[in-house]
Amino acid sequence: MERDDRSVNRRTILRATGASVVGVALAGCTGGGNGSTEQPENEEDSSSTKTAEDESGDAAESSGGSSDFGGWMDNVSNFESVTDATGKDKVTVKVGAKGNGGAYAFAPPAIRVSSGTTVVWEWTGKGSFHNVAAKDGSFKSEQVNKKGHTFEHTFKESGTHKYACTPHEPMGMKGVVVVE
Repeated sequence: MERDDRSVNRRTILRATGASVVGVALAGCTGGGNGSTEQPENEEDSSSTKTAEDESGDAAESSGGSSDFGGWMDNVSNFESVTDATGKDKVTVKVGAKGNGGAYAFAPPAIRVSSGTTVVWEWTGKGSFHNVAAKDGSFKSEQVNKKGHTFEHTFKESGTHKYACTPHEPMGMKGVVVVE
């Protein structure tokens, strides 16, 4: 049986669709006049740890069990569980940590804090321009790619607060702060 290379089959359509989705997802990855700061895949990124730190640098323990938060964390490649940082006054989350095919993650992606805790997002300078934006609009940072840049928000109300990097949300650059 002879194969007709011009025929369209399911695999051809899936390949084309997949390429289109990747193209759309990556559309927000470059910006500014200085290009991308994406790191090569073989380099280690120390910011991809699954811990939160308080102002003294002490790591918080990771809690057992995980939730998908109504599907919000389904495509977040570095999400395994919620990091327990309750009792801390200040907790740091890395922006541009290794995940989701490059430096397109928050680390840790999900944290549990006490009411009144200030979460400080600190940019790694990797993975292009990122921001931190609450799904409910309660907080939003500017888009930055400068290492060491920070943005902070104090969580006073209990509940689950979902957030994302606006241009990289389709790639899975999302996070959750659970306030007790």
